[in-house]
Amino acid sequence: MSTDLIPLAFLMFLVTYPSRALGLLTPWLDRLPRVGFDYLQLVGPAILAALAAVSVMVVVSDDGVPAFHIGIEWVAVLACLGVTAWRRNLLMGLIVAVAIVVVARNLGFAEIPS
Repeated sequence: MSTDLIPLAFLMFLVTYPSRALGLLTPWLDRLPRVGFDYLQLVGPAILAALAAVSVMVVVSDDGVPAFHIGIEWVAVLACLGVTAWRRNLLMGLIVAVAIVVVARNLGFAEIPS
């Protein structure tokens, strides 16, 4: 068993745990100014959106070279954003996005990026 990733996992714990535990460990968080509270609530979704954007836009080939990718995933992301904004329901937006990709791949319109 390789132990090369253990220091990386520990570093990730040290970086991410305080931000996740902040709400539990600070009872004064609800007394922050509204702008500060709104900002803290949007940090998590912003990070997730950045990670999702990279996984949709960048494909790494077999030889390790990253390349810009345009595919059905872009349509799914835009549909997710539209449904989420329209219905104010992230779960419904995610379901629509997954359904678009599943149907497109099953019909042969999109291939799974390698």
